[in-house]
Amino acid sequence: MDRPASGCPVPGAIDCDIHAALPNTRVLLPYFEPYWREHIQRRGLERDSFEPSSYPANAPINKRPDWALADAPAGSSLTALQGHILDRLSIRHGILNVIHGAQVMFSEDLSLAFCRAINNWIRAEWLDRDARLCASIVVPPHSAELAAEEIERLAPDPRFVQVLLLAMAELPLGRRQNWPIYRAAEKFGLPVGIHAGSSFRHPPSALGWPSYYLEDYVSQSQGFAAALNSLVAEGVFVKFPALKVVLIESGVTWLPASLWRLDKTWRGVRAETPWLEQLPTETVREHVRLTLQPFDAPPTAQQLEIVLEQLGSDRMLLFSTDYPHWHFDGDDALPAALPPDLMRKICIDNPLETYTRLVKEPVP
Repeated sequence: MDRPASGCPVPGAIDCDIHAALPNTRVLLPYFEPYWREHIQRRGLERDSFEPSSYPANAPINKRPDWALADAPAGSSLTALQGHILDRLSIRHGILNVIHGAQVMFSEDLSLAFCRAINNWIRAEWLDRDARLCASIVVPPHSAELAAEEIERLAPDPRFVQVLLLAMAELPLGRRQNWPIYRAAEKFGLPVGIHAGSSFRHPPSALGWPSYYLEDYVSQSQGFAAALNSLVAEGVFVKFPALKVVLIESGVTWLPASLWRLDKTWRGVRAETPWLEQLPTETVREHVRLTLQPFDAPPTAQQLEIVLEQLGSDRMLLFSTDYPHWHFDGDDALPAALPPDLMRKICIDNPLETYTRLVKEPVP
């Protein structure tokens, strides 16, 4: 397959990470239940944005200049998204992942109210207006029971194709207190997307609280490694054998070395986790996928080939643009060094295998 001179490397690709942003909290008011609408207005909460600090609004990493909006947060306009990504790159499906302060609120009830309003807003303002779009279910991660209720509520709508969590939460993600989320996700055939980010219940670094965003960002790969270790060691994939997990914005090159250490240590202490009957690497290759952007690709094609060989599977990578964040320039969302067959797997075949709710043919 020849790579087009412009547009997506593979027309009809599935973009597994698009960030829809709220213009402001007021747009959610029609989508709250009456009690919570009155509660929020009485407290004046609609005046706050509740945007997490992970992507400061004016930081260059927050948005590409050509994807910025004049009078609204980047990613908050459906029309702009259609022009910047869906039409320009000939996207078949785009999966919306909303990262919002709702996911880190201390009040579990308020967190659920905001998550539910966000999901209602996504459905009405985005999914109903463009058939190419689908979305992740935003849930209150610190109450697994409430999160499972929200999954049950939205699962009948096939346009919700994933459950969204943050990598660093109050508890390691594999702990049994979180299992109601995975049970509900498996029941409805929904992958669990684990996105870069923290609820800041604990320092993002194992050494304590960092001073600068630079430290916070770089610590994300450590957070993903810890989350993956927890899911494997606690037996999540043994208990829920049909579950798929997608690591979103984790990078890629950290994984082979992390898996080597996981396998090596498992051989010495495997008596502690008798439910792990195969190498952790084999479990990860079967159950775990990674979005490609931001892709921490090595500088040469030969080095990239080595990294992909170390992964040991051509099923693990999923195409993503991470719109509107600034992680690649122009239309080069994939490295040109990738073989055409692998490009197609990353852009189409792997996403369709992972997100079984997606329509197999391009949406008119």
